[in-house]
Amino acid sequence: MPLLRTQQESSKLISFGTSLIALAASVALLYYGRDFFVTLVISAVFAFLLDPAVVVITNLRVPRGVATPIVIGVAFALIYLVSLLAWTQIATLAEDFPTYSSRISELIDKANRQLDQWQQDTIEKIVPKSLRQQEQQIEQKPQEAMKARRRRAGLAPAPSTSQPVAPAVQEVRIREEAKPVITTLYGYVSQYLRVMLMASFIPFLVYFMLSWRDRVGQNLLRLFAGEQERYALEKSWTGIADSTRAYVLGNFLLWIFLGSASAILYFFLGVPYWALVGTVSGFFSLLPYVGLPLSILPPLLAALAVPNKLKIVLAVVVCTAALHVIAMNFLYAKIIGGRVRLNPLIVTIALLFWGAVWGGIGLVLAVPITAGIKAVCDNVPSLRAYGELLGE
Repeated sequence: MPLLRTQQESSKLISFGTSLIALAASVALLYYGRDFFVTLVISAVFAFLLDPAVVVITNLRVPRGVATPIVIGVAFALIYLVSLLAWTQIATLAEDFPTYSSRISELIDKANRQLDQWQQDTIEKIVPKSLRQQEQQIEQKPQEAMKARRRRAGLAPAPSTSQPVAPAVQEVRIREEAKPVITTLYGYVSQYLRVMLMASFIPFLVYFMLSWRDRVGQNLLRLFAGEQERYALEKSWTGIADSTRAYVLGNFLLWIFLGSASAILYFFLGVPYWALVGTVSGFFSLLPYVGLPLSILPPLLAALAVPNKLKIVLAVVVCTAALHVIAMNFLYAKIIGGRVRLNPLIVTIALLFWGAVWGGIGLVLAVPITAGIKAVCDNVPSLRAYGELLGE
């Protein structure tokens, strides 16, 4: 009996160790293969979003291979038009940027002068005048003593540290710091080259995911012999698609609402470039945890550029914060919460994990990935306990 108990304990330890090693290997694979997995996940998200449109066109007796490029072409055309409108606004803003930057620099300089004056007044009130004079004398004594010693020794005064560097020395330094043009360009482009390369695969992946969906689904079902396993797979796939669409489309609707409401509000408050500022502020509001301060920043900077309008600045801050609180506490729960039921603690942990593994894009994809995992757990009988753990 003790021998059997020892064997069971050792088998549990081996199973635990194996699971721990598999988990560590999975995290390492996700980290070092993040370019591949991020591209694959983004392509899957786009495929889930465009699939209903493809289904609508195929119902008109159009082959799926023809309907898919039509939908993808329309989607890219819409993205191009939105990007063109945004670029037009940004180009117009760039023309007036020197005026805005000079105005903001004046405000910063004025604030610094007021802070310096406040600090000086505070020191004068707290520290007695006699003590300040003693401190100044103590600071001056070492310098005077050094000068006296050099005069007694017949030495020249100490050279100033702010003397200009000789032209010959400057030329040598410039030659040492100069780099070939090709090396400089490659160092600048290489950090974006990998991202652009991975992004170029997304349209092709989306096309094949949509056009080959039925055939891949049928071949995938053949891998499972049991009828119950096939049913669980179909339900899991449907749950992943529904949760992904609910999250992305829900956030898109919230962005439309927040962007439109913010733009109209900034228009009546007299904020410059109210359409662009409202759109950017509404988008920042959707970011988890940091959405509130980031949503206030664009309209605040735009309002600061308007001279002598402190009331507008305060109104912009208060109204933007109120819109964010209303949208994220009431509308978010009605639009997204009904389809994506995740525990707030799990969402926070997911944001930390995927942000650490994949960086900024991991923060964006954390909730859809976690919602997809929950959909699988909810439809697989042996994993329903984990689905309840992830849920509300």
